[in-house]
Amino acid sequence: MIIFSGGTGTPKFLDGLMRTMDEEEITVVVNTAEDLWVSGNLVTPDIDTVLYLFAAMIDREKWWGIAGDTFHTFNAMKDCGYDEKMMLGDRDRATHIMRSEMIHNGATLSEAIENLCSSFGIKANVLPMSDDPVSTMIRTPQGWMHYQDFWIKHQGKPDVLEVKMVGIDEASISPAVMEKLREDSNVLIGPSNPITSIGPIISLDGMPEILKSKNVVAISPIIGNEPVSGPAGKLMNACGYGISSNEVARCYHDFLDVFVTDIRDPQGCDSFENMACSIVKTDTMMSSVDVSIQLAGYVRDLFESLE
Repeated sequence: MIIFSGGTGTPKFLDGLMRTMDEEEITVVVNTAEDLWVSGNLVTPDIDTVLYLFAAMIDREKWWGIAGDTFHTFNAMKDCGYDEKMMLGDRDRATHIMRSEMIHNGATLSEAIENLCSSFGIKANVLPMSDDPVSTMIRTPQGWMHYQDFWIKHQGKPDVLEVKMVGIDEASISPAVMEKLREDSNVLIGPSNPITSIGPIISLDGMPEILKSKNVVAISPIIGNEPVSGPAGKLMNACGYGISSNEVARCYHDFLDVFVTDIRDPQGCDSFENMACSIVKTDTMMSSVDVSIQLAGYVRDLFESLE
C-alpha cells in the first residue's frame, strides 16, 4: 500500500497500519513543501515525524520530535540572542545534521532519507515526494511568509489570503516514488491537510494522471465544519474551498474512488452530489492506537473490495 502523508493526522493512521501488516509492504510518500533550512541544516518536518514513528522514537504527546529529547543547543543559542526559526531538540538536530551532510556530499534527499531509515532500523519505505525543492508560501495581511513561519512563529493566527507552492512547476516525482507507483495499484490519501500537506504531492507533474489509473481511497481530515487539527480551514478558504468533508472530496475528485468520512460528520453520504466516488463512514478520530488499528483494517478491506 502507498500512503500520501503530511505530518499530523496521517502518521496516526500509520501507527495503526504498521501494527496490522508487514512494514516492508508499506510505502509512505511524504510532503516536502514544508521543508526549510534552519541554522545551516535541512529540516524536513513531515518526513521526520514519519521516520520517528517507524523508529519508535516519536513524542506521542506532541506528535512531532523525539520523545525525551533535550533542548540544550536551542537554549544556548537563545541565550546568545540567536532567534532560531524552529525549536529543535538535540537528538532531532542530529538527524538534520546527518541528512544535510549527506546532501552536501552529493546525495539526493531520497538517498539521504534511505540512509537514515537504515540507521534507524526502519523497514517501511519512507520516500520524499520529490528530490527537488518546493516551498509552500502563505500570503497574509503582513505579506508573504513560509508556511513554517505562519504556523510556528505566528501560530497560524494571521488571516490567509493566498497559498502558493514555489518550485512545484519545476519539481518532478522522485524516481523512488515512481518505481513504487509502478508496482502498487493501491494509494491511500491520508487524513492530512488537503492544501499544504497533500496538495503538493498531487500537484507534481504527472501525478493526477497516474492516480487515475490507481485504486485511490482518501480519509477526510475534517468533521463537520472543523479540521481535526491544524489550519486546514483557513487554507481551504484561501484556495476557494469551503470547510467540510465534501470540500475535501472536491480536492481529490478527479481520481478518487472511495472517500472515508467520520461517523460524527453531520454530512450524509447523499450530500456528496456529483461525486464519482463511493462515500463511506467509520470512526476516523484516532484518539487511541486501538482506533487507529481499526481504521487501518477498515481501509485495507476497502482496497480488497476494489481489486
